[in-house]
Amino acid sequence: MLSKFDDFPIHQTAAPIAHPIGGDRNHYDRYWFNGYQDDGDFYFGIGAARYPNLGIFDCGFSVVHDGEQHSFHGSRRAPHEPTDLSVGPFKIDVVEPMRRIHFSLADNDTGISADLMFTARTACVEEGRQTIARNSRTILDLTRFAQFGNWEGEITYQGRTIAIDPARVLGTKDRSWGVRPVAGLDPAIAPEPPQSAQVFFLWAPIHWDDRCTTFGVFENEQGRKWHMDGAILPVYDNVADIPGAEDPATVALASVEHNIKYLAGTRRAESAEVSLVLETGATEVISLKPLLCFQMKGIGYMHPEWGHGMWKGELAYSGESWKTADLDPMAFDNQHIQQVMRATSGDKVGIGVLEQLSFGPHAKYGFKSLLDTASE
Repeated sequence: MLSKFDDFPIHQTAAPIAHPIGGDRNHYDRYWFNGYQDDGDFYFGIGAARYPNLGIFDCGFSVVHDGEQHSFHGSRRAPHEPTDLSVGPFKIDVVEPMRRIHFSLADNDTGISADLMFTARTACVEEGRQTIARNSRTILDLTRFAQFGNWEGEITYQGRTIAIDPARVLGTKDRSWGVRPVAGLDPAIAPEPPQSAQVFFLWAPIHWDDRCTTFGVFENEQGRKWHMDGAILPVYDNVADIPGAEDPATVALASVEHNIKYLAGTRRAESAEVSLVLETGATEVISLKPLLCFQMKGIGYMHPEWGHGMWKGELAYSGESWKTADLDPMAFDNQHIQQVMRATSGDKVGIGVLEQLSFGPHAKYGFKSLLDTASE
């Protein structure tokens, strides 16, 4: 099956671009974005992914504001053309690769709509390849890159409109592709034993006036890092000045560390410190204080009905809303979160997020079972 991409010299295999290199049902190609105002007044998330071996393309948009979270979920049969990034009223347009992305959610019967432009303020930073195999089966094998930028436009929900000012609304673009678990179990494969459910993941992209910093770790139950990423990126006032897809002035970190104070009775940060360790051995400690919490299920992550890669028919979409105070912080589908964080380092003040996903034991923080919680 040919697509527009096949007219470019970008092939990595003997097959057309639309054909993945393997037949794993979990193969995916995802767009993900977040945005938040510099005072933490609101946060929005956008996600969309193509699952070529499932024949599904799905998406989500969600905004949290004034104590409520409102979400649009959509799914369709994957179009033959991979450049078609639409699901009903939802659409992503790559205006200028690695520079500008336009997102629109046209008026629809969920009452949620948006018209937003993402403009980069940094080049991209590629993370190290993430791979996990259990019992000879590949569970995770993916590549990811991130990029920092500003947002401009507006969001409407329930008759209210939020103006998105690029001088105040920042965010991150995340592109990833490869193999990672999608929703639902494959009936042809033996299920993983319960003890294999351990996950500990932290990710903290932060905007500063004069730079951006990234921090990310996956750790096992002993607290050993099996994946680590960190970098310091230059920022540019004019998108045309960004030197390329990657910036030779980006500084890769030698290591990263973390120290989280958990809110009692949860696995959610009450405060946190992340440390950026340079190759010289110098360490910068960044303190993080939560301003707002976003449930990642709002764009499909661990959602019981709109989880990623679930067949919903030729075209389907739906909306939902909830009051954040009404959620059980220890419900299974509420564990994957991003908190908007006020960041401080010396006399510097920044804004960013701390993404958290924690299941199972973790020695450093005293977790011993699937979902035990932090004590006082």
